[in-house]
Amino acid sequence: MTDWGPQAETTDGWVKGRESQGIVAFKGIPYAQAPEGPLRFQPPRPPKRWQGVRPATHPGAVPIQPAMPLFRFLNAGAARQSEDCLHLNVWTPKTDGARRPVLFWIHGGGFIIGAGSTPVYDGSYLARTGDMVVVTINYRLGALGYVHLDGLGKSGFENSSNLGIRDQIAALKWVRDNIERFGGDPNNVTVCGQSAGAMSVGALLGAPTARGLFRRAILQSGAGRNVIDRERADRAAELFLRALGKPRLTPNELGKIPVAQILRAQGVVNREMMNPRDLMVMAPCVDGELITEFPMEAVESGSAADIDMMIGTTLDEWKLFTPIDAQLIRADESGLIAKFADLLPQLVANPPHPGEAVRSYREAVRERGGRTTPFDVWSAFQSMRVFHHPAFELADCHQRAGGSVHSYLFCWKPAVFSQSLGACHAMELPFVFGLTSHPLTRAFTSFAGSARRLSRRMQDAWIGFARRGEPGHFGLPEWDAYDSNARATMVFDRECTLADNPLVSERRLLDAWS
Repeated sequence: MTDWGPQAETTDGWVKGRESQGIVAFKGIPYAQAPEGPLRFQPPRPPKRWQGVRPATHPGAVPIQPAMPLFRFLNAGAARQSEDCLHLNVWTPKTDGARRPVLFWIHGGGFIIGAGSTPVYDGSYLARTGDMVVVTINYRLGALGYVHLDGLGKSGFENSSNLGIRDQIAALKWVRDNIERFGGDPNNVTVCGQSAGAMSVGALLGAPTARGLFRRAILQSGAGRNVIDRERADRAAELFLRALGKPRLTPNELGKIPVAQILRAQGVVNREMMNPRDLMVMAPCVDGELITEFPMEAVESGSAADIDMMIGTTLDEWKLFTPIDAQLIRADESGLIAKFADLLPQLVANPPHPGEAVRSYREAVRERGGRTTPFDVWSAFQSMRVFHHPAFELADCHQRAGGSVHSYLFCWKPAVFSQSLGACHAMELPFVFGLTSHPLTRAFTSFAGSARRLSRRMQDAWIGFARRGEPGHFGLPEWDAYDSNARATMVFDRECTLADNPLVSERRLLDAWS
């Protein structure tokens, strides 16, 4: 039996993992059946029980997704794709029933790309440092996860909505039923996600069936404003079916369509419905069954008040998406004014004059010491609009409803790319997972001692929050809880500080224009 390696029993059968440097990893464990054939566009179903001991030493296939070379670090394994992708990975110090805190990670990628097996999400460092259990998951992406067919009124598709979110809930239920056998505590689960993963956490706050499955939530660069309404969801579904050639609407017929054709139709929907205001088309929706209300309404009503939250962003979020605005790097003042003139009327009924808006926003950026080139001003505005403002809004709402909130702002910038990327979207990921020296990230961190020190401080904060709902520790200044007046926010940088009301002038401008 010694060649079998560590084993654990799940509700569906035994699995064997692999131990390395004191951490046992179980990879590629199915938490649902393969959603393919007639199960495509259907809610996840429990996996079939297997006989014997199932090897769990390699990740399963990643979800179906388009190739996006610019974001290779988020879908590095996208070449090995399959609809049979509903797997999860577990890292644990021991399978000893010790009831350790559980960090449940939901990956980002705009609901279109990504996988829980991406190397930057290696949970072994957090598991070892924090004596905790880390779980990463796959969930359906793009059209397969977020084309909502239930609104079309066709038999066989009554619950064919929010399939990616339903996958996440199925994985959370797997954790509830199994994680104690992996050394975790099913009553101390923290859901944590970045970008679309954080937006997923926001969506879960509006899903009654997810309540009780997690105790705490960490939202990194995503909040509660990324759930679309029924009208937009139905419009996307109708356009998707037209792009497919109007197939017969039965589970069997839709299950026969080649994946390449699904991806082409997905591209048509994205091209026709995406715009500068609405950056995502395929996203969770209020379907009235799984997600019964917009997350902000659920939080405001107090239905999530018993969930501790940690919410944060990176200072220069939008700079990761520079390729989308590539021409702006060389734009002059007239180009910047044109960008504001195009977007502001889509955001507010009575927009300010674009030239005055640019002048006001540049002054707000200058006030905090930020660079004021056209590229930097636009990046700051988009970072506030898409990421910072929704995060502050959710924190305010949760705190007013009686919930506990801690806020952070990640400001560390790589020396080589301090101006072009800065503290951009996803820059905090290797710091949280302890991978600042990983080949995928060393170009940004350059093995800097400041990066390693900050990584340890951030890991300790995430660990402390998952363990007891308090991210503060001796390596940081005292971290006050967030309230709507002071808005105390931990600034993660080469030196960490606690700041009140960060980015306040930029936020007030956006409030005034809304």
